[in-house]
Amino acid sequence: MPSFRAPRGTYDILPEEQPYWMFALKTAAETAALFGYGRIDTPMFEPTDLFERGVGDATDIVQKEMYTFEDHGGDSMTLRPEGTAGVCRAYIEHGLHNQPQPVRMYYASNFFRYERPQAGRFRQFAQFGVEAIGDGSPNVDVEVIELGWSFIRALGITGTQLRINSIGDAECRPAYLDALRAYYRGHIDEVCDDDRQRLERAPLRLLDCKKRQCQAIGNAAPKSTDYLCEDCEQHWASVTALLGGLKETYPDLDYYVDHRLVRGLDYYTRTVFEIEPENAAGQSTLLGGGRYDGLIEEIGGQSTPGIGYASGLDRIIAEIKAQETYEVSDAGPDAVIVHLGEAAGLRASALAAGLRAEGLSVLTAPAGRSMRAQMRYSNSLNARYALIIGDREIESGEGALRPLQSNDDQVGVSLSVEALSRAVRGD
Repeated sequence: MPSFRAPRGTYDILPEEQPYWMFALKTAAETAALFGYGRIDTPMFEPTDLFERGVGDATDIVQKEMYTFEDHGGDSMTLRPEGTAGVCRAYIEHGLHNQPQPVRMYYASNFFRYERPQAGRFRQFAQFGVEAIGDGSPNVDVEVIELGWSFIRALGITGTQLRINSIGDAECRPAYLDALRAYYRGHIDEVCDDDRQRLERAPLRLLDCKKRQCQAIGNAAPKSTDYLCEDCEQHWASVTALLGGLKETYPDLDYYVDHRLVRGLDYYTRTVFEIEPENAAGQSTLLGGGRYDGLIEEIGGQSTPGIGYASGLDRIIAEIKAQETYEVSDAGPDAVIVHLGEAAGLRASALAAGLRAEGLSVLTAPAGRSMRAQMRYSNSLNARYALIIGDREIESGEGALRPLQSNDDQVGVSLSVEALSRAVRGD
């Protein structure tokens, strides 16, 4: 028979891992609510054109990484590789421009990209993201950055740094791209093959190349902030000033301007940012995003500004474990009912149902095993109590309640839901 395994680049989240995910998702929802963001869920797949137009057909995501298929109606569909395009589609489709602006939304979903699996990078991955659509002011930029910083801190993660940059807009970016191309043409024999191919179609991607031979060349490349138009320059100055004002609340919020920070999607304009651990290397960015003022118009809506970020929950949870910011409780059920004999088994099942209806976590030990085996089972689950029922207890109407997490003595308890509930709760 075949031996099946999870597809390459995917993983199972086993019960013992779930507390970390529940903690991260709960913290994400609570932080988003503090900032007035409401949840949105979009379909797991969308028309392929949405991502080709929104994300950009020159990006690695569209060219190499999308899971695309033709449905039975002959339409091309794609499993979502990122969240922003779908949220912007929903903004247009549901007329959210008629609501007070900006419309603040968050999501926590799975996404899909076909790429080489490695540490912190999977083919199916989970993200928590936020989008603020309908306000182009720098105040909203900083609000979104603060939300991201607050989320990281609420998880207990410390020792992170904020990288920011401005990559201009449609008015001033062409001059910068011309300067970038001219610079890299002078180093064309020194860069990797991928960068040679990107030079004409996606020159910003050269700055983001992770290959060692390209790092020094990128460090000396022209800076986008030297080419900003007057409006972008004013926006950028306001963003940095507002970030400085957050230091009173977040003393450890230190940022630095990284002229090589461009992000990997074509829709970004002006402010881009990332939060990563200090001395980070490889796939270690915890959170990243930026402004996308032209995206909604690109996919068929009116010209509408927007900004957001996405946070990889896989990497977040790895960092939570590395920093030991969350302790998973090893507490087991409130009680396990140990039962010997057919009548005791019937009574155990009924009592367990009644106690669960009272809000207690109660299991019955596996039937047909010896008392010793059932007690080992109860201890292996870290149960607080074992309730022992046999023929004698059924006849007397009183079971034996044995504490498993303390040295307290075993006591007799009436075999009624009310009496057992009081005893287990310590009432």
